[in-house]
Amino acid sequence: MVKKRDGRKEPFVAEKIVVSAIKSGAPPDIARMIASEIERLAVDGIATNEIKKRVLVTLKAKNPEWERNWMVFDTAVKKRPE
Repeated sequence: MVKKRDGRKEPFVAEKIVVSAIKSGAPPDIARMIASEIERLAVDGIATNEIKKRVLVTLKAKNPEWERNWMVFDTAVKKRPE
């Protein structure tokens, strides 16, 4: 289970990470690898902002442009603070 920004809890869905990573420019195989890595490290009740941090660190390590793309989408489209 993950803890959402508003305090709700919902099941961890690795596919959400895969889709977001692909939208950021990562190839599908890398996106799946990132999601699998996060899923292995996730503990019950992990906050979604912690998942985001871990994903961004991994994206940046693979290709800094992917991290930038994720951040642009989050701030411009989803209207989320950095």
